[in-house]
Amino acid sequence: MNSKPNIAVVAGGDSSEYVVSVKSGANVYAAIDSLKFNSWLVLMKGVDWFVVKEDVKVAVVDKSDFSFTLGGEKYLFDFAYITIHGTPGEDGILQGYFELMGIPYSTSNVHSSSLTFNKWFCNNYLKNVGIKMAKSIKIKKNEQLNAEQIINELKLPLFVKPNAGGSSFGVTKVKIKSELQPAIEKAWNEGSDALAEEFIQGHEFTCGLIKFRNKTLIFPVTEIIPKNEFFDFDAKYTPGASDEITPARLPEPLYEKCQQLSSQIYDLCQCSGIARVDFILKEDEFYFLEVNTTPGMTATSFIPQQINAMGLSLTNVITQIIEEKLVKRQ
Repeated sequence: MNSKPNIAVVAGGDSSEYVVSVKSGANVYAAIDSLKFNSWLVLMKGVDWFVVKEDVKVAVVDKSDFSFTLGGEKYLFDFAYITIHGTPGEDGILQGYFELMGIPYSTSNVHSSSLTFNKWFCNNYLKNVGIKMAKSIKIKKNEQLNAEQIINELKLPLFVKPNAGGSSFGVTKVKIKSELQPAIEKAWNEGSDALAEEFIQGHEFTCGLIKFRNKTLIFPVTEIIPKNEFFDFDAKYTPGASDEITPARLPEPLYEKCQQLSSQIYDLCQCSGIARVDFILKEDEFYFLEVNTTPGMTATSFIPQQINAMGLSLTNVITQIIEEKLVKRQ
């Protein structure tokens, strides 16, 4: 019996971000130190959880104890590295399962994950402690729309996005009144609530970080210059559709301000593991956009770029995450 801990890299999920999650999972799986750990790729969609090797399903995951049987031998997972973007990996649902199972995992806990995933709750919480952000209005699914009121309050252009979702799915820049209703319906396709948000003219920046028990790693800031009108799904995942500059071309005081603000928000939201905080910079003020608690980990994603720019390897950072939380199961 091999004594190396069994690490599950968990990918897939039940949102529009499934394809991106699978790419993130593959990149994390490839980066796990095989001298220290046995890594396994676990793909989830609904109630179907499989162990996958070279794109072939080799075993079914037993959800009663998070294990699988292969070649007559039973393997218990000792740790879950969650790379699911969207539900159930970013909103606290999967975290709750691992808490019940007593299995350590890589991300923020149930409370922090569910808070940060719900933009409306997170915005109102952070606004309350003085974090600057765009004004927003929440529209419940199938709620009667008061377009005049929304436009009077937020002005045009404005953004409409799903309240709980990521990867810029269902996001629309609304320039004229007639575009508002279709934009809200598009956002409702991704979840039960839509957010209409004030448009802030500025440049987008993002900063990842991780806090361990005895040290903090704040990654370099990335500057995002989309070639599309805004940083939508295509701009995020189509090679060459946006310029991403790490480290960002910012004066040192602003650069440090972005890093410190990211660190403050990480603490306020009680994050754990790697998180990434997105901002819009307007007239030397950073306006908070969102916290990502399972940020993209594909080869071209911001976090691997930022880790690289720091002179660290993804393998090294992942090893530290696992080793800090790992408790070997008997």
